[in-house]
Amino acid sequence: MTGISGAESDLVEQVRQRYAGAATQVAQGAERVGCGETATGSSGGSCCGPEPLEITETFGSALYAAAERDELPVAAVAASLGCGNPTAVAELREGERVLDLGSGGGIDVLLSARRVGPTGFAYGVDMTDEMLELARTNAAQAGAANVEFVKGTIEDVPLPDAAVDVVISNCVINLSVDKPKVLAEMFRVLAPGGRIGISDVVAEDQLAPAERAERGSYVGCIAGALSRTEYLEGLAAVGFVETSVEFTHQAADGMHAAIIRAVKPN
Repeated sequence: MTGISGAESDLVEQVRQRYAGAATQVAQGAERVGCGETATGSSGGSCCGPEPLEITETFGSALYAAAERDELPVAAVAASLGCGNPTAVAELREGERVLDLGSGGGIDVLLSARRVGPTGFAYGVDMTDEMLELARTNAAQAGAANVEFVKGTIEDVPLPDAAVDVVISNCVINLSVDKPKVLAEMFRVLAPGGRIGISDVVAEDQLAPAERAERGSYVGCIAGALSRTEYLEGLAAVGFVETSVEFTHQAADGMHAAIIRAVKPN
């Protein structure tokens, strides 16, 4: 990213370090035990895979249905740090091209690949080498041929214009230091008529940025969250229509995990 301040650059590095460390933790756990390629029968990860990084009502793999978790490599499930299930939000269909912003260990890309089938394709973009390595290992274990994980930032997506039909993301946009650029990139890479289905933490409108910061850290997906109105106005500013922000469950006082939807006009 260019044109960001020193403080913003520090935040980017804090985010990178957190998720690099998370990927390393999961990968090391997967290496210590080698009993099975999927989450089925993992007994919570204690005997057949790494312990989940997050397992609460707000964040982590518990937000996915058991049937979805059980069909994936245990390390992909363990690495989940999101606040929702964007593959369900986006209502993916056979043959669609999907992009996951901040794809992490690959759980949403792998679920997307299954939903769009062999005639569709799922891309994941992540800035962290450790997460990309973990995601590619998970894709190989899952036998997913219609996926690709690409290094890049969500502010400068390494895909051409109109490359995908759907953009998803799971609790990542709040971590960006240039959210208007992220929203513009989503619009750019979508084909006309394409849509977004995003899970993210969103603040109630009455909370000022300083009040959001009092409720949690930036790398913890709280301090950097947009308000509901900021999200809607930002999406409209880059050209999206049919925009909506729907709160699902509380992440902190006055802040919620939310489903964000919008459409790029034909």
